[in-house]
Amino acid sequence: MAFDVSTRRSAYEYEDLLACGRGELFGPGNAQLPLPPMLMFDRISAIAEDGGANGKGMIRAELNVRPDLWFFACHFKGDPVMPGCLGLDALWQMLGFFLGWLGAEGRGRAIGTGSVKLSGQVQPTVKSLEYGVELKRVMRSKLVLGIGDGWLKADGETIYKADDLRVGLFKDNN
Repeated sequence: MAFDVSTRRSAYEYEDLLACGRGELFGPGNAQLPLPPMLMFDRISAIAEDGGANGKGMIRAELNVRPDLWFFACHFKGDPVMPGCLGLDALWQMLGFFLGWLGAEGRGRAIGTGSVKLSGQVQPTVKSLEYGVELKRVMRSKLVLGIGDGWLKADGETIYKADDLRVGLFKDNN
């Protein structure tokens, strides 16, 4: 059963994200978020098919940072910092969610990014993260592909930028 786009909302809470991670939101075989601890945000605060920096759609998500988040204990002992790859993964997660939210079918997979720039760190003293992806293009042919630019703000300051994020949706060959 595919996702009924007439029921889509402009924001999603944590329980909705968990339902997506269990395959319940967009239907079996379609886009899923990872479950905790790999789910990198607590809520999707805004999602729209139009708007954003390019007028082609946008998605925003937030994470309440707590000093007891799993990665701080192991990355690095005595010098805790969120791995930069987890911030990048959050942006890919959001782009895949956006494609499922559009009603496109298939399992989401990160395909790549053009460039990534990290200009700050997420340490346990940070209180909140805001992530954003500005859609540039969505292709719907044999492969569904989303392309967008992303950013991460720590307590309101932009510290990560990723250009040309790419996520594809792939259908099972069964």
